[in-house]
Amino acid sequence: MSRFPLALLLAFTLTFAATLRAAEPEDIFKTAKRLERGVNLGNALEAPREGEWGLTLKAEYFAKIAHAGLRSVRIPISWSSHAAAEPPYTIDPKFFERIDWAVDQALAHKLSVVINVHHFGEMDSDPESHLPRLVGLWKQIATHFRSRPGEVIFELLNEPHDKLTDELWNPMIPQLLGVIRETNPERAVIVGAGHWNSVHNLEKLKLPAADRRLIVTFHYYEPLHFTHQAASWVPESTKWKGETWRGTETQVAVLTKDFDEAAAWAKSQARPLYLGEFGAYEEADFESRVTWTRAVAQAAAQRGIPTCYWEFGAGFGLFDRDANRWRDALLQAVLKNK
Repeated sequence: MSRFPLALLLAFTLTFAATLRAAEPEDIFKTAKRLERGVNLGNALEAPREGEWGLTLKAEYFAKIAHAGLRSVRIPISWSSHAAAEPPYTIDPKFFERIDWAVDQALAHKLSVVINVHHFGEMDSDPESHLPRLVGLWKQIATHFRSRPGEVIFELLNEPHDKLTDELWNPMIPQLLGVIRETNPERAVIVGAGHWNSVHNLEKLKLPAADRRLIVTFHYYEPLHFTHQAASWVPESTKWKGETWRGTETQVAVLTKDFDEAAAWAKSQARPLYLGEFGAYEEADFESRVTWTRAVAQAAAQRGIPTCYWEFGAGFGLFDRDANRWRDALLQAVLKNK
C-alpha cells in the first residue's frame, strides 16, 4: 500500500491542528501584559469636541510614543457627545472615521490600543435611565471594530461614580458584555469597579464567572491632596498647593498596602489587573511628581501589573508640547529606567 495517503493525512492533521491553535485567543494575562508601559492620550477625544481642551491628536504623537519605548496607548473617547440621544443612538460616521484614524496610527506603530467610553456623565447622574444608550453605543462600537486585531481592546466605562454605585454597576456589566460578545466573542474587555475605579472598591466588583476574556482596571491618584493639588476641576484643591511626596517610610507603606491588596484580590479571582490611570498634576513640584510616579510604576511592576500613565501632553503630561520634547525624568520614571 502506498504511504502517500498516510503522509497526506498526517500533513492535513498537522495543518488543521495549527489552524485551531492560531484561532485560539491569546491567554488573557499575556494580552494584559502587552498593555505594559502605556500612556493615555487624554484631553483630546474625550473632550466634547476634539481640541476644546487644548489637545488635538497628531500622527507624530504616535511615532514619538513608540520611539520613546512606550508600548500601548489608551484613548479616552466621549462617544455620547457624538451620538443621537434617541434610539438607536446613532454615532456620527465622521466621528467613527476619526477614531479609526487614531486606532490605525496606534497599530501602525505596533502599539496596543485601548478604546473606552469616557465622560458619559449621564450614566453617573441617572444610570438606570441612560443604560439603554450605553448598551446602544457599545453595540455600534463593537460591530464597527469587530474585524480589528486583538491589539485593540475595549473598556466598558471610565470611572463609574456618584449615583452609579457598585451595586448598580455590577448587574449592568453582563448586559454590556452581552452586546459586545455578539460580535466580539474573544475580544479582551477591560472592566473596573465603582467610586472612580478605586483600588479600594475592587472587592465589590462582581464579574460574570464564565467570561475569562476580562482585564480588571483600577486608577491610582493617592494621596489626592498631592496628585490633584490646585487642579481647577477639583473643589478647594488650591488649599493643597505645596503638598509633596518624597517617598518617606509612611508614604511608601500606604502605597505598598494598596498594591498588595489589589494583587491579592486579583490572585483570588484569577483575573489580570491593569493600572489604567496614574499621574500627578503639573502644580505639584516636579521632583515629587517624578518620585511618586517612579514609586507607583515600580510597585505595579513588582506585582506584574501593566500601567498606563495619565497622560501624554496636557496638565499631567509626559511630553512638553510647547518645547516639543519629553519631560525625560518623568518619562524614565514611567519606563522604570531611573
